[in-house]
Amino acid sequence: MGRSVLAMIDWLATPTHRAWLQHEAERLLAFAAASPQQGQGGAYLEADGTPQAGRPAETWITCRMVHSYSLGHLMGVPGSRPLAIRAMSGLTGALRDERHGGWFHTTARDGVKQAYDHAFVVLASSSATVAGLPGGRALLDEALTVLDERFWDESFGLVSDAAQADWSSTDPYRGINANMHTVEALLAAADATGDGMWLERARRIAEFARSQAEAHQWRLPEHFDDQWRPLLEYNSDLVDDPFRPYGATIGHGLEWARLFLHLEATLPEPDDRWASAAEQLYARAVSDGWARDGADGFVYTTGWDGTPVTSDRMHWVAAEAVGAAATLFHRTGEKRYAVDYAQWWDHIAEHFLDPQLGSWHHQLDAGLTVATSVWPGKPDIYHALQATLIPRLPLAPSLATAIAQGKLA
Repeated sequence: MGRSVLAMIDWLATPTHRAWLQHEAERLLAFAAASPQQGQGGAYLEADGTPQAGRPAETWITCRMVHSYSLGHLMGVPGSRPLAIRAMSGLTGALRDERHGGWFHTTARDGVKQAYDHAFVVLASSSATVAGLPGGRALLDEALTVLDERFWDESFGLVSDAAQADWSSTDPYRGINANMHTVEALLAAADATGDGMWLERARRIAEFARSQAEAHQWRLPEHFDDQWRPLLEYNSDLVDDPFRPYGATIGHGLEWARLFLHLEATLPEPDDRWASAAEQLYARAVSDGWARDGADGFVYTTGWDGTPVTSDRMHWVAAEAVGAAATLFHRTGEKRYAVDYAQWWDHIAEHFLDPQLGSWHHQLDAGLTVATSVWPGKPDIYHALQATLIPRLPLAPSLATAIAQGKLA
């Protein structure tokens, strides 16, 4: 089907498509039901949805499961509430540092404490609060206190990336990834608590990201030193790192575009610069990332001239492409975003959805066959689930609050 024909189709207004999105959301929730483990948190899932044997539970996966099943409960999907509670027990159990405060990266309780993980604790506990889970608000208050006291750097208006488990020192590395997820988490926390301070902090982080993206032709630097100076060659010898890859990350350009629009819709004062930046980020990500090597799909990363570095296709990038196109269409009304939206879903349906084992393949190689070098198995459902919800929700409030208010179409 050519783009000229697709331009006549507005899937976002089609009841059949909305029903398909709901079915896919329920399919994802059913797939990951074995992940929550009492007292431990969320298990990393194999390709068939079974927990990976011997692997300790990880905070970021645990939080994504709490968030996902809180959303499932708010949608009225039976069984979601006990799964959310079971996953959350890991955040009050094996993953929580009862001595020094905060959360370990895994139940092995070693290594540094990460802002990335703590941002997800805020997101998870915000969703749990809105969903009325027991202990949700207490967990949110604790998570916000730790984020504020241990990671927030008021002088820069950003969060640091990592610290020793006893908080005795902070890693000099600074990363935009943890800050991006902090924006998402703080928007949710502002809705869950009614405290505008968290919205203001989200705005400050996003302003930095916007300025950096604009200064680098809308290819947003990922890595920085402790003075927030870009480290453009960071990890040039580790180009496909799952959390700190070299170069510009296509999926983050798409994700920031969406977050800018959520932020704009939440801020009390209008500011068209957010929408303009979102359009620029999206355009750059699509131009640099889509089908650059002759095959459909978004490459993982590019160099600073837009040349692909890692050409594998990650499921979360395609999911964020869906979210970005949907939010841009909601914000602008421009049909070209609806055209893109349909194309991204067609690509996902053809290549990422796994009708045999469930969920989505997490990684494909440049030939669009399943790969496992970065993401073996199917660890979690967070990005895919949100891709089924964002198109059916307004730009604000955040997902859990909007669903709780009956705004899911």
